[in-house]
Amino acid sequence: MLIRIKGGRVVDPTAGRDAVGDVDIENGRVVAASERTPDRTIDASGCVVMAGGVEVHSHIAGGNVVLSRLLLPDLYVSEAAPEGHPFAHAGGSAAWIGANYARMGYTTAVEPAMPPSNALATQLELADIPLLDRGALAVMGNDDHLLSLLREGEGRNAVRDLVALNVATSRGLGVKCINAGGASAFKDGMLRLSLDDEIPVYGLSTRRIMGALLDAVEEIGVPHPLHVHCNNLGLPGADESFVATLDAAEGRRIHFAHAQFYAYGVADPENPATGGFRSAAERIIRAMETNPNATFDVGQVVFGQTVTISLDILRQFAGRKGAKPKKWILNAGDAEGGGVVPFLYRPKGPTSSLQWAIGLELMLLSGDPERTILTTDHPNGGPFTEYPRIIHWLMDKEERDREIATLPKIVGERSSLPGLEREYTLSEIAKLTRSGPAKLLGLDDRGHLRPGARADVAVYRDSKDRTAMFSRARLVLKDGQTIVEDGEVVDWRAGHSLSLSVESDKAMARRSDAYLKDRFGAGLDSFAVPDEAFPMGDVFEDVACRA
Repeated sequence: MLIRIKGGRVVDPTAGRDAVGDVDIENGRVVAASERTPDRTIDASGCVVMAGGVEVHSHIAGGNVVLSRLLLPDLYVSEAAPEGHPFAHAGGSAAWIGANYARMGYTTAVEPAMPPSNALATQLELADIPLLDRGALAVMGNDDHLLSLLREGEGRNAVRDLVALNVATSRGLGVKCINAGGASAFKDGMLRLSLDDEIPVYGLSTRRIMGALLDAVEEIGVPHPLHVHCNNLGLPGADESFVATLDAAEGRRIHFAHAQFYAYGVADPENPATGGFRSAAERIIRAMETNPNATFDVGQVVFGQTVTISLDILRQFAGRKGAKPKKWILNAGDAEGGGVVPFLYRPKGPTSSLQWAIGLELMLLSGDPERTILTTDHPNGGPFTEYPRIIHWLMDKEERDREIATLPKIVGERSSLPGLEREYTLSEIAKLTRSGPAKLLGLDDRGHLRPGARADVAVYRDSKDRTAMFSRARLVLKDGQTIVEDGEVVDWRAGHSLSLSVESDKAMARRSDAYLKDRFGAGLDSFAVPDEAFPMGDVFEDVACRA
């Protein structure tokens, strides 16, 4: 069946397209322009046609996500959902996630924090998210087996084989490290950790752990660079941690999570003890310009009630004092630990306002939107449903100024945002939300509309009100099938879970099995993600490693 999306403004920066034209689709793929009469014609006159959006960092499944729903059941308003979706009417449920992404024209989303010990539960919950393809990053950097290998001086091959085994067993799409060594340090009483601090018991540093993981990801051929959550998130002077970590990568591919939370320079470098921070966005962007091996997602803050979810137990322990409402959960269990802490970003609050400004600064100062990915670190900086509003601020200087006028003066005193004149183009928005994240994840079949691409397509009514335009797509196709019309879901179809096709070493599997039995009384099979756990079948789709 040949489908033609006709007469829309096709925006695909990977093909240099930004003009009125057609997009032909057949058998779930974009195909070259055909002389044949289409079986279905979609009139896209007056509309913008883009590839489906790709989300690289959003907490949408896993243990802390479930705990956040239990802690704040009233946080999100749920809606009608398809039959057969467990907890479909719970706040922030799988159905809520799938529907709200799809309405905005997104068709792929990645959970960035899956401890391998919790992989089966995370993958089961991801599989319950309708309408989207989805994936998860296996978190390493704090588990005892890895740290023990490093402490005992095992070579690069052993670390590589353990990382590959964890990715294969958890069916992950990539690898992440979160404040590497921090969870272990916390258990020994440390409340702050920097790149070269010694981690008790192991005699290691964050630098050494992260370096070993950077090497392993390269040797395995993981398409997505090591996804790094640095030390000292959210603290004045966090920009030092960002730049030091970037230098420590030594040219190896690296992706920084939620960079906004690290773009905090000390407010008064002459008297750092006075506290407070100012924007270090310009410094972060300068560092990125001289390191083409690096990418980052933003972690934009938006105003309102949210809940912070993180495996960085050092920062969540400190953040519990600012919980609003006053309730929180911390878990200092094996490996990563973590916590769930409610938080309110106040539009009249100086700190929240400056955080909001810094995220926009990062994007507006960036000369390469494909290496600057739009996220809110959902829900840490706020819900992903605010993307249309963020896009509006990026594209419309007047809209941005109206918002700035309502905020405290600190926005102009400690950031450069009010003086930035840049307005993003639609092509740049496509890089920020489509082609950039798809390239970053190694998903060559999406993020663009060239022949051979997966027919994930979003059609928007062109409007100066970019918030309205990107909030409710006129039409969204997933694999060539219509799933959204006029902002409403019309077909609750299932997507696939994307899983890296990686071979694991049998000798390391035996070692890991023995280690797990000794530590937990349960072997490697107890932590696996078997096909038999998914009665619906055809859940996973393989993604190839780099050659």
